Amino acid sequence: MTRWRFAAATDTGVVRATNQDALHVDNQIAIIADGMGGHAAGEVASEIAVNIVREDFARSGAVEGLHEAIEKANLAIIKDANSNPERFGMGTTVIAVGITYDIEGIGSPTLFNVGDSRAYQLRDGALRQLSEDHSVAEEWVRMGRLTPEEALTHPRRHQLTRALGVEEKLDIDVLSLDVHVGDRILLCSDGLSNELTSEEIARIASSPVSLDDAVAELVDGAKRAGGNDNISVVLLEFDEVSLASNPIKKTVSSAAPPVAKGAQSQSQPSIIRRQRQFSWRTYAGAGVFAFLVLGFVLIMHWYAYSTFYLANNNGVVSVYQGQQNGVLWFQPQKVLDTNYQVSQLRPADQQALSATIAEPTLNAALNYAAYLHTAWTLSNSGAATTTSTVTTTTTKAKKG
Repeated sequence: MTRWRFAAATDTGVVRATNQDALHVDNQIAIIADGMGGHAAGEVASEIAVNIVREDFARSGAVEGLHEAIEKANLAIIKDANSNPERFGMGTTVIAVGITYDIEGIGSPTLFNVGDSRAYQLRDGALRQLSEDHSVAEEWVRMGRLTPEEALTHPRRHQLTRALGVEEKLDIDVLSLDVHVGDRILLCSDGLSNELTSEEIARIASSPVSLDDAVAELVDGAKRAGGNDNISVVLLEFDEVSLASNPIKKTVSSAAPPVAKGAQSQSQPSIIRRQRQFSWRTYAGAGVFAFLVLGFVLIMHWYAYSTFYLANNNGVVSVYQGQQNGVLWFQPQKVLDTNYQVSQLRPADQQALSATIAEPTLNAALNYAAYLHTAWTLSNSGAATTTSTVTTTTTKAKKG
């Protein structure tokens, strides 16, 4: 049997005007979702995710049940965005710990993660990060392209490589937790982990500080450190623990959409030979040449349209597919106009845009356009903080 006590809080922070985080915690599951999309209603995406995961997991407490609940939430967010164009681009992270039951009815804690919200384990005052951030900067750290210190200030540290609401195919990290009685598990949005160091988090969140006091101090500490984002915290403490008999540590991918099979190609009628004035070598050489030409054209086509870039299109930030100057006769094509004006970017970003900004995928290009606009918004709102007051709200839930 596994049993925990908990405390939780969510706060708008100091800079943001709205709270796009959502959370839920009870005796069986703890969830935090950090919405993204700004004007595209990130708070809608996070609320959809938390509600669906909470309700579906209550009906099926197996590992597969929680995994399917997260997949269902992903599809629901995509469907909502398709039905409401003003929400195009919305999405959310999800970090959740559920008490999942095996076929023998033994409940053990299992962690599920998509995005850059984090899970930490606290034991005897030491802090250990359990989750991996699914962001460009952290992926580059794992590849050795950046140091952890460089990732802290890299402009792509907030650009996610995984999130709910982006694509129908979803990769979810699943991890069986190895916890002892008295251990604490901390779930948080990046509004906490970006503001406080690991040492500060460990000092504040460890026992003997009570769960309620620890959660309140974590939120207050993040706000004192800047409060640049919404802050959400769930802190669990285990009173009883049963560990999984078959621990899991893997990334689970949703099934790829079925591919419709085309009609079976009919066999070509046999060609009657007749006398020709050319030898078979001539035809063989012509066939090889045609094959090489076709291969060259296909390779050039792939290369010409293998990338996307952001550019200034009559004052609008637009997304193009292709190489900026074209390749042979393959010219770049405009994919779409974003909702952002070039005038709504910082001067340095406008200058970078004039030279075009390349991205490997359409999603990456849209995310980076949103990042540039958000950076402009924050720079403007930062200048106005001396004359405005941001109202914050803190909620707590405790179950003994």
